[in-house]
Amino acid sequence: MIRVALIDDHESVRLGLEAACSRAEQMRVVFSGESVAAYLDWRTLTKENPADVVVLDLMLGDGATVTENVTRLVHDGSPVIIHSVADRPAAVREALVAGAAGVVSKASRIDEVISAVGTVARGESLDNVEWASAIDGDRAFADAQLSSRERDVLRLYAAGLPLKSVAERLGVAYSTAKENITRVRVKYVEVGRPAPTKVDLLRRAMEDGLVAEDPGGA
Repeated sequence: MIRVALIDDHESVRLGLEAACSRAEQMRVVFSGESVAAYLDWRTLTKENPADVVVLDLMLGDGATVTENVTRLVHDGSPVIIHSVADRPAAVREALVAGAAGVVSKASRIDEVISAVGTVARGESLDNVEWASAIDGDRAFADAQLSSRERDVLRLYAAGLPLKSVAERLGVAYSTAKENITRVRVKYVEVGRPAPTKVDLLRRAMEDGLVAEDPGGA
């Protein structure tokens, strides 16, 4: 029996997937909810084993980033399938880099989604050629190759914190945080995505899945 967890902040999507899984042989939904945090809380409360496959929406409404969500699930012991529309190629790339097993478009037929779950549950890789081509061909979302520290600084700064507060939050010197933001701007320029202002940096952070929505502080 393949134990499936569904994480999507749209109830209608979850209900559709639940119904499809219930019709599939050897497949059972053990969790259905709006966030990775809720799923992990459920795991702690019930002492259930990690799901055999987690079907995860790319962008959730709780503010968690793509990398955070995928990394937490993978570290918890479950392979992850991203189930999303194809309008965030940079975020899709980030999910795959973070360890997602593959991506299935929400435009796909439901039987294709169920088939993908079975494929990943068997330990096989999904064919992401179509998605990879779309990502690689989208120059507007070229990967700036930010380091982990640069991503942390950008995430907090773009969310509205003054640079001094960013440095304090991360436990680094103000000069280090400032240097990181400078390098971030340089890297975005190098891939044709300039970000000269804080508003521009917020836009880049949103495009790359570091900030889920405009926090209004920029």
